[in-house]
Amino acid sequence: MHHTIEVNDLRFKYPDGHEALRGVTLSIAPGEKVALVGPNGAGKSTLMLHLNGILETQHGEVCSCGQLVKQETLGKVRAAVGLVFQDPDDQLFSPTVFDDVAFGPLHMGMPESDVRQRVREALAAVDMAEAIDRVSHHLSMGQKKRIAIATVLSMSPEILVLDEPSAGLDPRARRGLINLLRRLPQTMLVSTHDMRMVAELFPRTVIMDLGRVVADGPTPQILADTALLEAHGLEAP
Repeated sequence: MHHTIEVNDLRFKYPDGHEALRGVTLSIAPGEKVALVGPNGAGKSTLMLHLNGILETQHGEVCSCGQLVKQETLGKVRAAVGLVFQDPDDQLFSPTVFDDVAFGPLHMGMPESDVRQRVREALAAVDMAEAIDRVSHHLSMGQKKRIAIATVLSMSPEILVLDEPSAGLDPRARRGLINLLRRLPQTMLVSTHDMRMVAELFPRTVIMDLGRVVADGPTPQILADTALLEAHGLEAP
């Protein structure tokens, strides 16, 4: 079985000596939608930053879409793995929405006509087609989150890795985001504290704590285990 993501015994220490990952092993099959939950400091973001090589592998292996993540493969890996940060302002830095969404495909050297087509498709996929000429930082938080997702969709990634996508959203924007994530066909790994979203959207849940995977299984089973959730600072939805 070709897995979209294969992480094997991944360990990582920050320069200050903090051991953020202590031997994480995780496989995600094509088309799976997986929630990644756990308390702050569990290592979730550190893990995600390895999946497209933003953090360099110190120990263990990371394969994304059949490519071993290393210096030589970063271009391919970053095209295949769309990473959406928690704060859209980390992702949106161009004068207009069009420029933000076109950045990746232009960077990959695509012809301009193809880039325009990709931008239109990516914005349509997140229901933001009409925002193409707007200034990103004038948009609402919910709109910015959608545009941030569009900036990676324009690269036609195989996998979407999202860090806290529903954080900071009002109920209507959160509902819109959930509907959007349900519609997108990509394989997904989504780090979140939103346990109601986990219950509704993700068939599989992985719990991390203190740099390790402490549970991995069908979401209904994991969410029904109150003792397990409480042991890792999580609340049943």
